[in-house]
Amino acid sequence: MKLAVFGTGYVGLVTGACFAEMGNDVLCVDVDVDKVARLKNGEVPIFEPGLETLVKNNTSRGLLTFTSDVEQGVEFGEVIFIAVGTPSDEDGSADLQYVLSVANTIGEHMLEEKVVVDKSTVPVGTADKVQQAIAAALKKRNVNTLFHVVSNPEFLKEGAAVADFMKPDRIVIGSSSPRAVEVMDQLYAPFNRNHDKVVHMDRRSAELTKYVANVMLAAKISLMNEMANLADRLGADIEAVRRGIGMDPRIGYHFIYPGAGYGGSCFPKDVKALIHTADEAQYEAHIMKGVEKVNVLQKRVLFDKLSKHFNDDIKGRTFALWGLAFKPNTDDMREAPSQTLIDLLIRHGAKVRAYDPQANAEARRIYGDHLGLDGAVEICDDRTSTLEQADGLIVVTEWNEFRSPDFGQIKSALKEAVIFDGRNLYDPDYLQQLGFVHYGIGRGTSP
Repeated sequence: MKLAVFGTGYVGLVTGACFAEMGNDVLCVDVDVDKVARLKNGEVPIFEPGLETLVKNNTSRGLLTFTSDVEQGVEFGEVIFIAVGTPSDEDGSADLQYVLSVANTIGEHMLEEKVVVDKSTVPVGTADKVQQAIAAALKKRNVNTLFHVVSNPEFLKEGAAVADFMKPDRIVIGSSSPRAVEVMDQLYAPFNRNHDKVVHMDRRSAELTKYVANVMLAAKISLMNEMANLADRLGADIEAVRRGIGMDPRIGYHFIYPGAGYGGSCFPKDVKALIHTADEAQYEAHIMKGVEKVNVLQKRVLFDKLSKHFNDDIKGRTFALWGLAFKPNTDDMREAPSQTLIDLLIRHGAKVRAYDPQANAEARRIYGDHLGLDGAVEICDDRTSTLEQADGLIVVTEWNEFRSPDFGQIKSALKEAVIFDGRNLYDPDYLQQLGFVHYGIGRGTSP
């Protein structure tokens, strides 16, 4: 098929590259001219394992092309995917201006039947708004062209997005149009060979499915973090508790790892958006609001442990920080716990030397003002460079290269042998034997 994908962020670029890999002819459209130029040159602006190879291979095969010409995109695609951003507004709602702008553009330029697919994460009822926007633009032109709007939410994990797309656990297609369903089933057939992964439903249910999935996972994280904080106060070890409850197949081990809070482009935004949707529907979403509140507080936990250890006196101290991205295998720092922690440390007069295997460039962009005269933040090119004469080590992201470091080297480099372990990577008993003070999350070591 000929596919047009509007938006070349995480969702759009992965969607376009993976469909091209299966032999479809894909044109990705983005209004950012510089970004399009970089993509044409094989420069992938985000880090996502496997994505750069897919983009380069399919670009060279001529199956994946890029343009900033929106009219060309509308004309090209038999199926048009809307995969633009839906950032949070000040009230927590999803900002649909980019989605509806694409819808209007489609209506302004389409000349023949199209299947229009909402791939972006959007509130319930957005497909109706997209349909209305396209119809209004067609009416202005006095054109009566058939089109179909489908809700086809993505379920991609950053750091594993390519694998998730190529081997999906489910494919949700929301439409009441037999023609659109037929086209979508055909398009996804190569991804649906082993067993039927397609779930057909109406558009509103498809839109809600995406939000409920993310809120459910966020709820597991916040609940486990709350239990970890309780374990600290009771002298229990949440890691032992985690293993004990994870053996129950009704609970399982996924998303029950305590830590410094969730971040990224999805969970924080989607929880807020669904809370806003509930408010608009005059429903008090007690659990969802609790999930968000717990997460906001959890991002302070490492700072609170550190501050108590140093008797609320951290002014002038320097801390090594490992991990800036909100999770491993990505360079995404949106809503990352590291940002909350660094901001608190700076505000209280401390300095930070930080390192991340992939997010250093993004960190330099975010903290550019603090890299200069005040020197409050230094972004280092390797983990070892962060340590020399630092007052302590803080681990925020569970990258593999942080799991088995040289603790002897760490101890000799630090002023004080103290580790604030925001992802419970290390064995407290082992570190104690080595002469470290170790603070984990829920390890029964609250200062």
